[in-house]
Amino acid sequence: MSSFILLFACLGLGILLQRVKEFPKNAPQVLNQFIIYISLPALALYFIPDVQLSPQVLLPVGLAWICFAAAALFFWSLGKAFGWSRKLVGCLILTGGLGNTSFVGLPVIEALFGPKSIETVILIDQPGTFVVLSTLGIALAASYSRGATSISTIARKVFLFPPFVAFLLALLLNLLGFHFSEDMKDVFQRLGATVSPLALVSVGLQLRPEWRSKHWGFLALGLTFQLMLAPLLILLLYRGVLDVQGELLQICVLEAAMAPMVTASIVAAAYGLKPRLANMMVGFGIPISFITLAFWYWVLNFVIS
Repeated sequence: MSSFILLFACLGLGILLQRVKEFPKNAPQVLNQFIIYISLPALALYFIPDVQLSPQVLLPVGLAWICFAAAALFFWSLGKAFGWSRKLVGCLILTGGLGNTSFVGLPVIEALFGPKSIETVILIDQPGTFVVLSTLGIALAASYSRGATSISTIARKVFLFPPFVAFLLALLLNLLGFHFSEDMKDVFQRLGATVSPLALVSVGLQLRPEWRSKHWGFLALGLTFQLMLAPLLILLLYRGVLDVQGELLQICVLEAAMAPMVTASIVAAAYGLKPRLANMMVGFGIPISFITLAFWYWVLNFVIS
């Protein structure tokens, strides 16, 4: 429950701070840079060295890759058909294709399935969602933003993206069997814990609903894919094709139904991919997702029974 209180409190604080004249106007940009250079690398160094690598992890790990690929195909096709700008398509792919599998996902899944489910959530989030954002997400953001279309430029942005550098280091340590001391892990955990509060304050600072905005239709489309179509795809694929059953199926489908990833909206904003729409996807997506998650939980109980 404390995680949900923190979630809405930080989002609300960001909105309230818009009215504080003394608060720096560039605060969202500063917060975003701290998240990218400090918080996210710390998370990678905390989790990845201890992940157990085996064939059994492919289903939870593959979840984010499948959803992102589906979002890319879906929004690219619509953009091509209706002549949308590259920045709009890039924003929708990033925010509609990556779910909030950790900050929202972890407390929801733990509350429904108990502490033993945390390991599955970590597999979905770290080698899955986090790595997709650090690789394909950054490549897409670079290619869809202005003036960054060459392969060398895109590759440089991916390989110099601090969270991806930290992931590669953490993966190497995992393969070498190296584990940090408990003191160092505590440091990484504390730094990594700043991701969600800072990101949500940043989103709140930039969340300015404009009732006449042209973004509302795209917001509805992006959230429909993220909250309804993505989990439907995972349910059909994992249950109908791969014959996944039981708790693993429930966790994977519910994680696919999570609200848009906060960090994905941060990356979209940092690359100039419709920042207001990106923030609206998170700001409106999180509260709406609690309704759609209840729907999917009911559907899963019906399917399994």
